Amino acid sequence: MNRREFTAGTACLAAAAGLGLPGLAFAQKKPEDGHEYRTLDKRVPQDVPAGKIEVVEFFWYSCPHCNAFEPQLAAWTRKLPPDVVLRRVPVAFRDDFVPQQRLYYTLEALGKVDELHGKVFQAIHGARESLAKEPEILAWAAKNGLDQAKFKETYNSFSVSAKARKATQLQDGFQVEGVPALGVAGRWYTDGTLSGNMGRALQVVEFLVGEARKSR
Repeated sequence: MNRREFTAGTACLAAAAGLGLPGLAFAQKKPEDGHEYRTLDKRVPQDVPAGKIEVVEFFWYSCPHCNAFEPQLAAWTRKLPPDVVLRRVPVAFRDDFVPQQRLYYTLEALGKVDELHGKVFQAIHGARESLAKEPEILAWAAKNGLDQAKFKETYNSFSVSAKARKATQLQDGFQVEGVPALGVAGRWYTDGTLSGNMGRALQVVEFLVGEARKSR
């Protein structure tokens, strides 16, 4: 199925076969190209300073698997070495994903990602709020203490629109098939389907970071 035709469920399931920690059988196994990750045919430019290695997380706020993966990713991120930078990128497999792309980049522009990124997931998957359209998003922003007028202005700004378009281009560059998914150093891609589960996917990312260091 074309990734732009995924339903809400399959958009997540395509890349999130499992979200638990990897089994013991994976512990000492070297990841295999074409099996647990893919090397891209064409490199994707990194958006980090020289000497840094970029790890990209592709996500969708309405994806239950992304919601389940977020605590695990947050814990992993707190232990990142100084030369590795995590970048979150909201996907848009269809036009109706764009409002949530804009939501993320508005939070980023306002310096509120650390404070409110997790609360977006909680609103959607815990409180069962939709947050699929601009009016719903604006109401949520006001409820969470943000200035609604400023939020709306930023949400509809050229810079946020440009970041949303760039996110979709990046998603296409990495050939993302579903979420959650991870890209490394503009060269490699993995997800839960390839690696077996997202815990193993993080191990694969760590291996690929090591490969990126070797080629610097």
